[in-house]
Amino acid sequence: MSINERYDKVVAWLTDNELWEAFGSSALRVIMFLAIGRLIVWIIHKTIDRVILERESKRPANHTRRMTTVGKLMKNVASYVVYFITVMLVLSEFGINLGPLLAGAGVLGLAIGFGAQSLVKDIITGFFIVLEDQFAVGDVIQTGQFKGTVEVIGLRTTRIQSWTGEVHIVPNGMINEVTNYSINNSVAVIDISIAFEEEVDRALEVIRHTMITMQDENLINSPEVLGIQTIAPTGVTIRVVAECRPNTHPIVSRKLNMVIKKSLDANGIEIPYPRMVTYQRNEKGGVKDGA
Repeated sequence: MSINERYDKVVAWLTDNELWEAFGSSALRVIMFLAIGRLIVWIIHKTIDRVILERESKRPANHTRRMTTVGKLMKNVASYVVYFITVMLVLSEFGINLGPLLAGAGVLGLAIGFGAQSLVKDIITGFFIVLEDQFAVGDVIQTGQFKGTVEVIGLRTTRIQSWTGEVHIVPNGMINEVTNYSINNSVAVIDISIAFEEEVDRALEVIRHTMITMQDENLINSPEVLGIQTIAPTGVTIRVVAECRPNTHPIVSRKLNMVIKKSLDANGIEIPYPRMVTYQRNEKGGVKDGA
């Protein structure tokens, strides 16, 4: 082929209207794909920001940092997914066959899924623990046989320290049921037993007066005296309940027991104690009572 023929062929190719129309149409579609992808990412980011702000307003200040981290993670995942789809659409405009690429990606994902099932399960469970705000660092929780304060929440494991000092590292995939003791207020329940011979009305009045004057930073409201809980052969049990801050009921219970004990002692009200009754025969064969 001569130089003139090559030149004429190039000129004919450059002046081909159908070619330029197809190129312009593809370019417009590519621009449209990019613009729509960018718009979708912007809408998703704004939606995530709104959801995160609503959740932050309902959580304590020390938990907002974790919610912000979740928001960034969700934004990144959404951006990667949208951009991946956009790139696939752009490549299809240039005539690239996407079948082998998608098939290769599917096989790779399937191999990773089968080879690391437990790892994938731990990561997915950890993500939803953070996303659903099931518990936070500093909360006292119980999962299975482990109970304690949450020290670290990771995407793969959660670290829990028990009140006796042991540290339990639990894979997130094993966390099926969780009891969180740090969300709502707790209730301290105190049962006080007094001797059967004591006047119940007087004991109730003394305990009520003591509870009204009770002051503690962990109390939400003044403790309430419910009344007689049980009656036993040697005594009567009076129940007192107190609403307190989350997971502070053991501390409040101990303090209330101490205050009530001192108040009963100050008013001469005795608690039940073991008693034994004996019978003695007199010289005439009769029975003489004794204690």
